[in-house]
Amino acid sequence: MTKIDLKSLKKEAEKEIESAKNAEDLSEISKEYLGKKGKLTLILRSLSGLSKEERKKLGMEANELKIFLKEKISKESEKIGSVDFVDESEWVDITVPGKKLRSGHLHPLTLTKRKVEEIFQSMGFSVVEGPDIENEWYNFDALNIPKDHPARDVWDTFYLKEKLLLRTHTSPVQVRFMEKNNPPLRIVAPGNVFRHEATDASHEFQLFQVEGLMVDKNISVANLKAVVGEFFRRFFEKDIKFRLRPDYFPFTEPSFDISINCFACQGKGCSVCKNTGWLEVAGAGMVHPNVFKNSKLMPKDWQGWAFGFGLERLAMIKYKINDIRLFRSGDLRFLNQF
Repeated sequence: MTKIDLKSLKKEAEKEIESAKNAEDLSEISKEYLGKKGKLTLILRSLSGLSKEERKKLGMEANELKIFLKEKISKESEKIGSVDFVDESEWVDITVPGKKLRSGHLHPLTLTKRKVEEIFQSMGFSVVEGPDIENEWYNFDALNIPKDHPARDVWDTFYLKEKLLLRTHTSPVQVRFMEKNNPPLRIVAPGNVFRHEATDASHEFQLFQVEGLMVDKNISVANLKAVVGEFFRRFFEKDIKFRLRPDYFPFTEPSFDISINCFACQGKGCSVCKNTGWLEVAGAGMVHPNVFKNSKLMPKDWQGWAFGFGLERLAMIKYKINDIRLFRSGDLRFLNQF
């Protein structure tokens, strides 16, 4: 290979580069001369068979040519890039407004949960959590629920294996928290609960519940009524008429159901409230002495109350939702309203 060969190669490459019409042509030219099997690459590889002086001389000239071709292709690429080669069939009107991106939003249950937590935190309550998978001790025994209670039946509770289950209420958090924390206590514990039952407009096998617990030296039902009344006023953003009626729960004594005035009929009686004028929203009561004992606290030293609200029930009343199954249906026609 001689000096004249490199000059001819340079002229040949320059001519091809200058005649290139688009980026694809330049790419092919780059491969033809500078690729792994390109003409200049093969020249550089063949230098090993020459004498030291010839190899040094031709190697320098070949490398200079390589740099020259790279710069030439780069400059020509910039020129071609400034020319619009877009075919009319691919024409785009850049003045047309872009498509607006759809932003997500919070689920109605999340909105309700955050509102509930915000209200109770403003009243001095701490938000705590417990595990969805519980054992029989925390879910039943520690809460004074006897062995023959219906909730222990496999048809009412989801058992994973012996003595391990999906919790049926958030009340186990009471015991777990009192075991590790000394009174006075003010907590709310939001979380999922699971119950084996048929689904319909007002029943689901998975629910979201909020547990409340207040323990101190001199806590009474009056404190319960004051806190619950303030919560209703802030949550529904207006004064709410509510009542406490005697009820039975193994882990409280005395026990109550908490009902509010029916929103649909204003207490006159309708199909929503089954003509009673009231809607039950929670269960509550004074913490049973046995629950204190099982939590390593002395009942004679402490007293307190607990409640359990169904978050779906609160959301249904506030947002006028008539079917509990809508919350987890994934139906965007429903979810996009929030």
